Amino acid sequence: MREGHEGTGPGAVTPDGCAVELYARLPVGDEPNVIAAAVPAGAHILELGCGVGRMTHPLLELGFTVTAVDESAEMLDRVRGARAICSPIENLELGEKFDVVLLASFLVHTGDEEVRRGILRSCARHVAEGGCVLIQREGPDYHTDVPRERVDPSGFTVRIASAEPAGEGVNSVRAEYVFPDAVWTQTFLARPLTKGQFESALAEAGLEVDTYLTPDGMWVRAVPMA
Repeated sequence: MREGHEGTGPGAVTPDGCAVELYARLPVGDEPNVIAAAVPAGAHILELGCGVGRMTHPLLELGFTVTAVDESAEMLDRVRGARAICSPIENLELGEKFDVVLLASFLVHTGDEEVRRGILRSCARHVAEGGCVLIQREGPDYHTDVPRERVDPSGFTVRIASAEPAGEGVNSVRAEYVFPDAVWTQTFLARPLTKGQFESALAEAGLEVDTYLTPDGMWVRAVPMA
């Protein structure tokens, strides 16, 4: 288990505390439609941190070609219909370029700054000329509006129970997922980023914001700097 990360509940747990069985249950929201509206039809997408394929599978159904990357072989075992590659994102060297590089699941907020730099550099080296990088950011008050919870229409509760300072601008976040038949928890390190800090991190990797795709600023289309 990665330092500062922990996961509990039934089934395999990845080094960052994600439970495979939990993510296989979680529904996908409107994210595939946000992605589809922001990129050319039929684009080849490099999905970084695909997990069990929650977004992979809807994107395939929408007509995209997907190369799915995750560091967990147990997660990738659930992915169907996509080319699957087991690798940490920051170490990925495919020698290929893609129309779209997708970095969702708030991975840009990883607590380790060096890992974040490596992740964004991986995004930059894999995006084709004229292509784009789609990034999901944390929403407003993600670390301050706690505790909070949401009851999903499908019948489970997701709760952000706490976000406590863990040093050097990083918080230890605890999430709880309560289903009628099982409970999972995940504790992980996350670094809040202001808009300015986020854009500076992109620039360090040779990327810049093209547009904020959603009113809350959580989805961003970035492009290589000229």
